[in-house]
Amino acid sequence: MEHDSTVPPSTIDKLVITLSCPDQPGIVHAASGIMSDIGGNIIQSQQFGDPDTGLFFMRMEAESPVGRGPVEEGLTRIADKFNATWRVDQLGRPLRTVIMVSREGHCLTDLLYRQRSQGLPIEVVAVVGNHPDLAPVAQFYGVPFLSIPVTKDSKARAEAELLDLIKSEQVELVVLARYMQILSDSVCREMAGRVINIHHSFLPSFKGARPYAQAHERGVKLIGATAHYVTADLDEGPIIEQDVTRVTHADSTRDMVELGQDVERRVLAQAVRWHAERRVLMNGNRTVVFSR
Repeated sequence: MEHDSTVPPSTIDKLVITLSCPDQPGIVHAASGIMSDIGGNIIQSQQFGDPDTGLFFMRMEAESPVGRGPVEEGLTRIADKFNATWRVDQLGRPLRTVIMVSREGHCLTDLLYRQRSQGLPIEVVAVVGNHPDLAPVAQFYGVPFLSIPVTKDSKARAEAELLDLIKSEQVELVVLARYMQILSDSVCREMAGRVINIHHSFLPSFKGARPYAQAHERGVKLIGATAHYVTADLDEGPIIEQDVTRVTHADSTRDMVELGQDVERRVLAQAVRWHAERRVLMNGNRTVVFSR
């Protein structure tokens, strides 16, 4: 469907719309009808009906010549009829993001580089570290660095400071870029669906501080990484993205660390991009990812 050619392009809002509800006839027709009624234009539309859960998921990119208001009004009507949940946002709007780190900088450096040079749609309002080691990286990219040390005695105070930052800066996404601290259950509940973590895919087989050394000792042939949403169940949150790379008997532990870090960078950046582009919808303990 085409928008009115008499409307100046500068006045057209480009929107991304996501919707989920129990699967039933008429959902796509109703959603596309909203855009038809306002003289809008659907740029892209993706749908998935899950036979296991009986749920339907939809992501749509569209142009509205009359702003967001009429689109939201139409979606409210759909929600009442189909028992749907929905979200509308400006297409391409960067998400206000905090990146949390410890001492390993490969994921942080990669995210900041992609944000600056490759159009990763996040606005990094701060880097938070429980150690000061990566402050120079944040400084190089012109991002504020906030040091919040975490000890057994200071954990509650540190998390309160983090939540204050999230509230005051209107943070929409928190990325744990090799942040080696476990968030409390209360923080996980407060930020449900808005915290992404990266870890090596050896869990739970190779736990502890030396997973690559353990993997080398066992002679593994594949190493990988998993990006997932954080929940109160450690490393059990809904998975967004995974990838692997091959290794051989000739690779040392150091080689495997370097290969593993490269996979971690790629997987985390992809998960952050998909989340920021509103391509990830929750499906119970799983996700629906409308990749390009």
